[in-house]
Amino acid sequence: MMHGIRGMAELPEGKAANSGQTARRLAAYLAPFWRTLVGITALSIIGAAVMAAGPVLIGRAVDEAMATGNKTLLLYYMLGLLGCYVVGAAASRFQFLYMGQVGQHTIARMRSELFAHLQRVSLRFFDRNPAGDLMSRIVNDIDVISQLLGQGLVIVVGNLFTLVGIVVAMVLLDVRLSIASLILIPVLFLMTQLFAASARRAFRKTRESIGDVSSDIQEEIAGVKVAQAFTRTDVNRERFSQRNAANRDANVSATAITAAFGPLVDVLAAIGLAIVAGYGGYLVISNQVTPGTVVAFLSYVQFFFRPIQALSQFYTTAQSALAASERTFALIDTPVDMAPTADQQDVQRLRGAVTFDHVWFRYGARVGQAGDGDWVLQDVSLDVTPGEMIAVVGPTGSGKTSLVSLIPRLYEVTQGSVAIDGIPVQNYEHTQIRQQMSMVLQETFLFSESVYSNIRYGKLDASNDDIIAAAKDANAHEFILALPEGYETILGGKGVSLSQGQRQLIGIARAILAKPQILILDEATSSVDTRTELLIQTALEKLLSGRTSFVIAHRLSTVRNASRIVVLDHGRIVEVGSHDELLVAQGMYADLYQRQFVRVDAPAAAAD
Repeated sequence: MMHGIRGMAELPEGKAANSGQTARRLAAYLAPFWRTLVGITALSIIGAAVMAAGPVLIGRAVDEAMATGNKTLLLYYMLGLLGCYVVGAAASRFQFLYMGQVGQHTIARMRSELFAHLQRVSLRFFDRNPAGDLMSRIVNDIDVISQLLGQGLVIVVGNLFTLVGIVVAMVLLDVRLSIASLILIPVLFLMTQLFAASARRAFRKTRESIGDVSSDIQEEIAGVKVAQAFTRTDVNRERFSQRNAANRDANVSATAITAAFGPLVDVLAAIGLAIVAGYGGYLVISNQVTPGTVVAFLSYVQFFFRPIQALSQFYTTAQSALAASERTFALIDTPVDMAPTADQQDVQRLRGAVTFDHVWFRYGARVGQAGDGDWVLQDVSLDVTPGEMIAVVGPTGSGKTSLVSLIPRLYEVTQGSVAIDGIPVQNYEHTQIRQQMSMVLQETFLFSESVYSNIRYGKLDASNDDIIAAAKDANAHEFILALPEGYETILGGKGVSLSQGQRQLIGIARAILAKPQILILDEATSSVDTRTELLIQTALEKLLSGRTSFVIAHRLSTVRNASRIVVLDHGRIVEVGSHDELLVAQGMYADLYQRQFVRVDAPAAAAD
């Protein structure tokens, strides 16, 4: 039992800002298991009762059996003592078993709620919270709570009842020896307060350092290709070694404090035994108490300091778990800024008309509020009819990706509005409109699953035949068949076993299968070779047909086929028109064409 407490005390710790409110909210998760908790409490009372009865049986064995030489009576007392310990052990075993079940069910529910909530928040939340830090907080904090619910509550409840049982039994046996036994309690509580203060500071450092380590690991694994390409591996190893050493030192310091507390309590227990032995011996010599009573008190003193030690160390664990719960609840309580308005609209099929009405946008801002940094989009207005293809061009940082990200509500506008079919996107359930949209990005993200699963990702009810048809339309069928297990091939993380062009083709097949009404292409052909580009362009022609589409591209062939070209500069629309109209206008598009596109168009012009 004490080993478990010490192990928990070494976990990262902090103090919750509102411990009472957090404790009540955490207790609410236990409410569905109240019957089991009542049973656990009953087992704790039984365990405490038999623990308190043990020394009484020992004392009576000394006074009534040993003093008279009654071997039979001695045997009965010893069998009774054995029975007490067996019952106590069984009660303890079932307490931990049932509380472990309650704890795991509760932790599973908390993790499910947390994960479900993180799926609902907008990208703004993830922009402001690094993935490594989120992972560290979620994993470590939930683990702390798991330790509390799985072991801590049983230990604290059991030790509280044991402590009460021992004090009651001591007072009933002899008040004078009880006072002598409890005389060191003020010293113990003072020592506990000093220990708790030092432990809080030490464990706070461990929490901060493990967050740095986890964040560094996540970032370096994600960027390992860049690190190797720029020969940064040695530098990264050194930086990680420093953070790892800081985490090690913090944990060593916290462990040193924890390790020092136990021996100090043992010293107090030894002093208590000496006081009881000396004073009890005096009372025996004076014929005021029996030797068996003193023997019983010596046992009680040994038992008494164990729950005190456990409860004092549990204080640190409880504070750690409350702080962890508070951080977990803070994540769960993160506002879902994509919630629909009161006049939510229900739509079965979108037509695909998109309207930007004086849209202003900056990252880190909610609707009508200030955000971080300068405006990314400024007073953007644009009407797009169903089936129209809009090409969005402009210099790097002009706001192209930000513009198209507002359509599926990946971000909320700061001012103005974005409407689909005349209804502001805030009035739709965001999952409802996203089900009728598809995005093909410059970097197609593939999961560590089969090719079937990756293409089916946006349409879970699609059959294998539907997937194969989509792959054929995307010109991906042939290279998929050449994979080791064809469509059953498990792709590595992010599809690293495939080329960039192959990943793009699978992404296009995924979009074709989803049959969207609105399609967004963000630099879908910018990172592939010419041959693969032709395959992608052929697939895109099938995908774009009859759909409202927004295409961010630097490839001339895609831009020239657009119904209209929107030119962005510093977040503002500076030109709108067809390819020929904008060339005649001799504005920014013509300048971009001359500097970027003419090299691509030259071979085609020569062929003409």
